[in-house]
Amino acid sequence: MHRLYYSICMHCRFNFETLGFWFPWSLVLLVVAAVLFTYISLLLVLAVCLLSEGQRLYLHWSHKMGIVVTLAFAVSATAVLSEVWSKEWKTLLLSLQVTAPFLHVGGVLFLTLLSWPIALHFFRMNKRVHQVCLLGVYLGVFFSLYLVPLAMYSPCIREAGTLGPKPTLLGHRGAPMLAPENTLMSFESAVEAGVDGLETDITISADGVPFVMHDLTLQRTTNVEEVFPNRTHTPAALFTWSDVQQLNAGAWFLSWDPFGTVSSLSPEQRALAANQTVPSLAEVLGVANRTGRTVLFDLRQPPPGHPYRDNYLNITLDLIHTHINSSQVLWLPSDQRGEIQQVDPELQQTAGQTASIQELQDNHITSLNLHYSTMSLQHISKYRSVNISVNLYVVNQPWLYSLAWCSGASSVTTNNMLLRDIHTPLLLVTPEQYSVMWVLTDLVSAALIVCIFIFHWWRERGLHFWSGSRQTHKTGPYSKFRTELSDVWSISSGNVRTELRTPSTLHTITEE
Repeated sequence: MHRLYYSICMHCRFNFETLGFWFPWSLVLLVVAAVLFTYISLLLVLAVCLLSEGQRLYLHWSHKMGIVVTLAFAVSATAVLSEVWSKEWKTLLLSLQVTAPFLHVGGVLFLTLLSWPIALHFFRMNKRVHQVCLLGVYLGVFFSLYLVPLAMYSPCIREAGTLGPKPTLLGHRGAPMLAPENTLMSFESAVEAGVDGLETDITISADGVPFVMHDLTLQRTTNVEEVFPNRTHTPAALFTWSDVQQLNAGAWFLSWDPFGTVSSLSPEQRALAANQTVPSLAEVLGVANRTGRTVLFDLRQPPPGHPYRDNYLNITLDLIHTHINSSQVLWLPSDQRGEIQQVDPELQQTAGQTASIQELQDNHITSLNLHYSTMSLQHISKYRSVNISVNLYVVNQPWLYSLAWCSGASSVTTNNMLLRDIHTPLLLVTPEQYSVMWVLTDLVSAALIVCIFIFHWWRERGLHFWSGSRQTHKTGPYSKFRTELSDVWSISSGNVRTELRTPSTLHTITEE
């Protein structure tokens, strides 16, 4: 549920950053999808129930239109989500590495339950060819599902004692679930929550002051519309530092409550959040230096025409030398990396994309900052073998954090401070434990299916014996079932008529 809610929050955030206003349209999609697919599921259950009783489901035209609408909605929603969140489809593949063993158990259970109507239908079919086709398809699907674990891979299926150290946490823009993002309150909250590093984004003001801001404009996280109504869409880098200091950077958090966490704040915390301003890089470095945390920041080059477009790196570097030890900074900007390395070799040179080990070593790269979708046990192990650590962003879900842990990531950038409470990866099993779970599931399922088929064979044979007559199959695959019921009714009716005639007959005999 937390995963679903976080997804909704991220969709709302995207909507706000793109369109400038908040509307939970993803929540609307989820509600509509839930209603439509519940409707389809009910029709499916009804069809299976009727099938188990030897009848067919005849749909009204309105239900047929409902199915068409549901299919059209599913296709359209999938296309839209693929366009907007194309990277997130990789999350599905990653989730299979954690959930596939349990999805396998669920799939086997579903097909085992499905064997009941399949067996009933099988023994009531008239033609041997149809029986062979039905049983062949069913068993083919089932045996394929039985063997799926042979192709499964999960870094969390590993020998005991081979798990690496727990990944450390970098607060993504501080602790945005506990305080307005990219504010001093947010960074200090992250430190209090126990993170090992701080991640942020830096923009250079029009008068050469590096300050904290993620978006290209100030609209989303400040009250720039009120203070500078004519400059709402002006790039943040074109504001002077004195202009930026006039803005409130916390009231929006209380109003929009992007993560649904405002209610958990105390009155004092809400008052503090309501008065947050945009911090400078110097202030953030001061927090990191005072608390011994590392700092990872993305430095945006000023736009063309900006007075500090050409020397923004030197301005930032001078600020680092003044406020923090260089070894605490993970230097992410790739421009002029060689010159920066010569000027300050203590900086932890960090690359934002993968490359060959030789290329990374030539550029003195000591760490990689990668999107979690690139997660790979083989690649991470290869980099760590030459002392290149890997940080993954943005990891918020316990299952994803567990996967990062099993894959050997050194750290993760996160919004979720509760990840610190995870002390062992979720779903961590040894190969022996997984094999036992797999084999037992398949054996129990196979035994149940055999029992179900035997039961229906015995039941159908019993009905045939009870009917006491040879059956003719002229009305389709369910004629046997219908004939048997009519025979039973005929027998019952005959018995009733016999019983009704019996008193009069006895009376006649008595009179004679």
